[in-house]
Amino acid sequence: MMLNIFGRTPRSLQVTLEAAMLDFVGTVAMVAMIVFLVSAVVLALDAPRPAKLVLAAIAGLWAGLCAAAGAAGLLAMTRPFPLIGLFVAAPLIAAGIAAAFPAGRHAMLSLPTSLIVGLNIPRVLGVLFLLLAADGRLAGPFPHSAGWGDIITGAVALPLLLSGAVTRSPLLLGAWNLFGFADLVMAIAFGVTSGQGSPLQLFHDAPGSAAMQALPWAFVPTVLVPIWLILHGIVFAQIRSRSLSPSVRVPG
Repeated sequence: MMLNIFGRTPRSLQVTLEAAMLDFVGTVAMVAMIVFLVSAVVLALDAPRPAKLVLAAIAGLWAGLCAAAGAAGLLAMTRPFPLIGLFVAAPLIAAGIAAAFPAGRHAMLSLPTSLIVGLNIPRVLGVLFLLLAADGRLAGPFPHSAGWGDIITGAVALPLLLSGAVTRSPLLLGAWNLFGFADLVMAIAFGVTSGQGSPLQLFHDAPGSAAMQALPWAFVPTVLVPIWLILHGIVFAQIRSRSLSPSVRVPG
């Protein structure tokens, strides 16, 4: 009691405050990135206004559903399989179905490549994974692979964009896109195989990837990662379109 009078904070309270502050920063960052990504993509799509409104509404509902699942603890369910996997796969399946239709495929390919590259810059906030690991809330290979992979992807995106290599160098663009895509795939793989109690668990360093199953961090695998995977897929398709039909202009 006397120690508190003179302004010294108990260690347990300090740890709690640090965790709360990290969650606060994470919540602001996750929500801001979701709003930014969805808004930028919807505005840039070459699609009718009603279609854009429907897409925005679906994205909003999906984010709300993911938030509800995270708050209810559903994303932490690992038996008979990690339920969070369904939340990662659902947007990817939906994008694949949309791409099967000419209108949907045209809308996706209409996104400027430079915009897609720019939308990856916020991934430098992968530093938050490293902070979670330092705070003891993530362990194993997941936070370091996902954190440094995102930081590199986001950091390289800026000079790639400013140098004009997005439109002038398909090789550099393809290399960056492959790295960014592989980073997300590896993050999913390490996240699943680090999940405590998961039948797919390979890494047993507690707490593994447990923090990603609760808010605000659950927004990363359920909303942000699918968006970035879809955007990387679009860049792959745009590069392929340019190589097959050099005379066909793909938005830069």
